[in-house]
Amino acid sequence: MKLIAASVHSNGATAENAQNILAIANTEDPRSLSLEGVTRIDLHFPKFTDGRAYSQAFLLRRRLGFTGEIRATGDVLIDQLVQMERTGFDVAVLREDQNVDFAQRQFDRYRGFYQGDAVTV
Repeated sequence: MKLIAASVHSNGATAENAQNILAIANTEDPRSLSLEGVTRIDLHFPKFTDGRAYSQAFLLRRRLGFTGEIRATGDVLIDQLVQMERTGFDVAVLREDQNVDFAQRQFDRYRGFYQGDAVTV
């Protein structure tokens, strides 16, 4: 999983690729949206305790077969990263006060899992 510090993050949208990037509010149902031509989807965490974006990411990967980039934005903390990766996120934009080096260590703590995830069945 790629980690980006909030201080260096830009949404990456330019006039050429803006139509390929879709930002979905966590109140929206991804099944109701057209994903044709979309290469990146930004899912927003308005608060650390709001986990609806996990469900959206899982739905996009497993049921809708989305193969592009899924990016977590908003109130993204180190504690969420392993679960994000397992539910289908590729990139996480860490909240301003989170350290990228500490965040990367989260993935070293868990070497294996008993259950499948959004990508591995």
